[in-house]
Amino acid sequence: MDRRQFLESAAAGSLGLMGSSSPSLPSWSDGRHRDSDLDPSDQPNLVYVFADQLRPQSCGYAGDRYGGTYAENPMPYTPNIDQLADESADFREAVSADPICCPHRASLVTGKYPSSTGMVINELRAMPDPDAIGHVLSDNGYNTGYVGKWHMFGKHHGTEQQFIPPGPHRQGFDGYWATNNFNHNYFDGFYFEDSFNKVDIEGYQPNRFTDLSIEYMRRASQQENPFALFLSLGPPHDPFTWENTPDFFEHMFRGRDFPDPPNYEDGHARYWVPGWDEEWWKENWKPNRFRQRQAYAALTSTVDWEVGRLLHALDQLDIADDTIFVFSSDHGEMFGSQGRIAKKIFYEEAARVPFLVRWPDEVEPGRNDVCLNTPDIAPTLLGLMGLPVPDSMEGLDLSGHARGEGGPRKEAAFMQGMGHTYQWHNGDEWRAVRDDQYTYARMLADGSEYLFDNVNDPYQLNNLVDDPNHRGTYRRLKSYMEKRMNDLNDKFKPTTWYQRWVEDRVIMRSATRELEPEYHPENIELPHLETADD
Repeated sequence: MDRRQFLESAAAGSLGLMGSSSPSLPSWSDGRHRDSDLDPSDQPNLVYVFADQLRPQSCGYAGDRYGGTYAENPMPYTPNIDQLADESADFREAVSADPICCPHRASLVTGKYPSSTGMVINELRAMPDPDAIGHVLSDNGYNTGYVGKWHMFGKHHGTEQQFIPPGPHRQGFDGYWATNNFNHNYFDGFYFEDSFNKVDIEGYQPNRFTDLSIEYMRRASQQENPFALFLSLGPPHDPFTWENTPDFFEHMFRGRDFPDPPNYEDGHARYWVPGWDEEWWKENWKPNRFRQRQAYAALTSTVDWEVGRLLHALDQLDIADDTIFVFSSDHGEMFGSQGRIAKKIFYEEAARVPFLVRWPDEVEPGRNDVCLNTPDIAPTLLGLMGLPVPDSMEGLDLSGHARGEGGPRKEAAFMQGMGHTYQWHNGDEWRAVRDDQYTYARMLADGSEYLFDNVNDPYQLNNLVDDPNHRGTYRRLKSYMEKRMNDLNDKFKPTTWYQRWVEDRVIMRSATRELEPEYHPENIELPHLETADD
């Protein structure tokens, strides 16, 4: 099956499955320890879906803050996500604690900041965390499932680095498992379950991951215990090419006009890969940026398609009212704004993420201005589900705001940029805080500071750091940022300084923790192949 045929196969039925075996579920008759006295049969299910590199400005429901178009004109086609937004608590000010893949994911599952997880760049192996959300769910009777991209197991360039074996590195997700560590070639997809046998995907990888998720939900919904499913979809993460995009969605956007936004800088884009110099910028990215934006819109619309299939399946299974459904992303995409491409920066295009929470009759639909950050996600989900929040989690339970009841909230979201994406390369480290109106940031290399009014200046064109009319805001946010750094023992060092936390891409320590001896690599047996499939 090629990219021009995937929709025909998908149309075989929302609850159908394309090849391979059905997800198997563990038995819950083993009497495992439970941390609460709640009756599992009365607990809600959870479906947490997150895209990769999707900025909310590219979703129709969020475009109105930017005059209805922002950088996208036309907008990507997201009717299912837009409908979901109408039915959800919309955390419009949500951000990524560090707008890059691995640091976000480690914060998501642990409820901790990157300085505490030690996941300061990509392609590091996360420390197993006994208080991760997967453990809390499993220990309270939940049947857990994780499908899609994992990206917390170190390097990912061969088969040996794609399989995450059962055990502590799955962070408590002990139920159904169908993942790869990293793959964004969507028509050359694969995944692993509980054995070192790679399952190749015929067709479009995100579509297959949705199939597996729907089949898992069908089987899990027939059991007495509730389930919690995390689905990590790859799009719209690059490559932004038509070869990586289903034909139907290519035809929707090929040739359409996606003009440069007002904050586009027509120079050498600062990027996170040394050696991608001005010649690469001029010859490769700059002349192709309009086509790449078209492909990004098409890939975004494929995410919407998969969200629609999941929501339809919940209705067909008659469990929508009993299921918390969350849609989010790990970070956004710059596309030349501020002279940058990709992510890993505090600007709106990279830092903000969609965060929609639907639970009929329990969550109050509508927008709120609560500054939700990645470490807040796990405590908030557990709070909604009535489950205990481990004391080690550094985020805040914001479930009261999802219910429309109010409750504790932070003055601002604290963000950490540790520098490079996956190399130990200095020069782009920053810290920032963002409240419901302003962003304050400081770069380490030259000490430069930034203050933006995101409401009145959504493209962040005017740096107000020296504006006497904003001195109070400047002092307040700067002081708050320094307090958060002190609270978290965040030293704000160059990227290479953090190498002392890592041995052979394995995180051994962080600002707040030493890896326990039982989790040291020499004490955890991992499978190996005689010949890795590179």
